[in-house]
Amino acid sequence: MTSKLNITVLLGGPSAEREVSLKTGAAVAKALRSLGHTVHEVDPQPGQLKLGAGTQVVFLALHGTYGEDGSVQEELETLGVPYTGCGVQASALAFDKVLTKQRCVVAGVPTAKFEVLEKAGASWPRGWNPPVVLKPVRQGSSVGLQFVNAVSEWAEKLTESFRYDTQVLMEERIEGRETTVGILDGQALPVVEVRPKQGTYDYRNKYTAGATEYFCPADFPAAVTAKIQAAALGAFHAIGGRDYSRVDVMVRANGEPCVLEVNTLPGMTETSLLPKAAAAAGINYAELCQRMVDLALKRKT
Repeated sequence: MTSKLNITVLLGGPSAEREVSLKTGAAVAKALRSLGHTVHEVDPQPGQLKLGAGTQVVFLALHGTYGEDGSVQEELETLGVPYTGCGVQASALAFDKVLTKQRCVVAGVPTAKFEVLEKAGASWPRGWNPPVVLKPVRQGSSVGLQFVNAVSEWAEKLTESFRYDTQVLMEERIEGRETTVGILDGQALPVVEVRPKQGTYDYRNKYTAGATEYFCPADFPAAVTAKIQAAALGAFHAIGGRDYSRVDVMVRANGEPCVLEVNTLPGMTETSLLPKAAAAAGINYAELCQRMVDLALKRKT
């Protein structure tokens, strides 16, 4: 029987992904209470972190800036309280899409061709042909994501992407199937395939009920599945990940995987992708939350 704990769930926060984080946190808190734990729900502001009295472990249900970029992790290290998920350095690395890609390249993990843009008025880069993808370097949840299908769209879409950060990542548009791989305690979970009913897996399709279909385990030959999982684990290790993450991977028509990014604090509503993958591995939602807490407590000395 699980010993009863005093847990603070951090949710909400100041980022562009606040609303998603509130949903994640509410679902996590409900699951942990169902297991008999005492749960405090705290909506933190940077530099004003106050945990529930007697907190033994913190469950991070934050997304985006402050929650996912190493900032809150640093505050919790200072307080000496164990917390779920990746540490300070891995969180900061994974939140920066360019640093993640650079680590992947060094580690030999397959990733898309890319370039970093420093100003909103940048002209179309030489040596590139559309279609390309634009992403703010330090945002999550498809915030600011733009698909450029013709050079004529460049200026408008680049300006939109720069609304969310001072640097923008430009990548080749990978044609293929979109997948995501949950990682839990060093193991790759079953692959989830993501199929939007219309268009691409942007913010709207991600968070509009019924706009996207999910298949888990994804229907790939065993050898391709193994390659996808290996690429995801490779990226997770390249950024120094621990405990759990979710790695987004495109799969080209020839079955070759191409890592897009590592999410160190993936969505944790009951319909989110990491819980879907865990369920396919026989781990229910409450059990998944408990496993995450247990992994954090292992670090307590």
